[in-house]
Amino acid sequence: MRPRLPTAPPPGPARPGFWRSPIRGPWLTSFVGLLLLPGLAILFATGLLSHAVYQPQLGQNAVVPRDLPLQPLTFAWPTSPSWLYAATQGTHMTLGIALVPLLLLKLWSVIPRLFAWPPAATPAQALERLATLLLVASALFQFVTGITNVQLWYPWGFGFVVAHYYGAWVFVASLVLHLAVKLPTVRRAWRTRQALRPLLDDLARTRPEPFEPGGLVTPNPAAPTISRRGAIGLAGAASGSLLLLTVGQSVGGPLRKIALFAPRGAGAVSPGPNGFPVNKTALVARVSAEMAGAAWRLDLRGAERLSLSRDELLAMELASHELPIACVEGWSTIQRWTGVPLAALAALAGADPDDVLHVASLQPRGAFRQTTLGAHQVAADGALLALRVNGADLSLDHGFPARIIGPGLPGVHCTKWVSGLTFARS
Repeated sequence: MRPRLPTAPPPGPARPGFWRSPIRGPWLTSFVGLLLLPGLAILFATGLLSHAVYQPQLGQNAVVPRDLPLQPLTFAWPTSPSWLYAATQGTHMTLGIALVPLLLLKLWSVIPRLFAWPPAATPAQALERLATLLLVASALFQFVTGITNVQLWYPWGFGFVVAHYYGAWVFVASLVLHLAVKLPTVRRAWRTRQALRPLLDDLARTRPEPFEPGGLVTPNPAAPTISRRGAIGLAGAASGSLLLLTVGQSVGGPLRKIALFAPRGAGAVSPGPNGFPVNKTALVARVSAEMAGAAWRLDLRGAERLSLSRDELLAMELASHELPIACVEGWSTIQRWTGVPLAALAALAGADPDDVLHVASLQPRGAFRQTTLGAHQVAADGALLALRVNGADLSLDHGFPARIIGPGLPGVHCTKWVSGLTFARS
């Protein structure tokens, strides 16, 4: 015989009267969920774009292995406007941080359901519990891993990009399942509570919603210490504060000075032409001054093969463009770059107009030591092998003796310490 769960819940949070807040109920949960829904949709869409910008169909660009499923967006990432990736990824990271207080309020509002007893009395209830548990677990996983990535802190033993990418699909699937199961409850809550009417109630008029066994409303409510309007306003103010203290790393200007919650915010800028943020220093990449010194030469390959010194590159016709560097952590910065147009180097190497460009770096190991740019990115106005920035030579940390810069490129494709450029069909 299968062992039966006891009918009486165990002591602790599974007891019906354990959670006593009088504002917790279907209306608050559904209202906060509706506030979150547009933001979550934007996060998912910009996350897919963040995957597509790598152009995983080219060379060794694929961060998520190409043989894995659920990779619907594969296309030639546009080079105009030049700030497109800065906008999409900045939105993704800034919005993700700003939504944390609303997410926490949502989780607080449903916490009694995580301890419901019995765990599943019917198949329908089992489906609902599964949807809730998957939604909570995947939401926490996505937000925690995303925020630790912003801080460049990886305390786990798995690859962040793959785990975060597929975690997003699990989250969306569980969200759709949750919405399908809970839609009747949302409709009923909004009908019985007259839609936005609870937002008009101050603390003195705050009353619990009708009690239903097994629901979110407590059978023995405590006296209210905050109204529903106050709880939502508090979470909204916290979200606004996080937005204000983070967005500066993406938009720059005066707001960068108060981007206290962003590692590439206020403290990442110093005086001088090379005084803008950097993710990976030469020391971390194990690129020494000797490796990038006088003996450095660019290995240029196409129909022709050439070896060019930095002085020979500087003697070529140079171009200057104001272009952003935008990184996956959400920060971006616009600088004025000077260098040899990639299109000119392609012509010098005798490359075909349809050839892609494989870029190699001096760094001995690590991700994105080799990247591939599409033919349209090579031909784009502003695509450079940069030698100088803001009128000065690149610093070693910013990629001396030469680095890639181009409109719309993700930061990881703006390869530093370039050692070779190879034009080929694939």
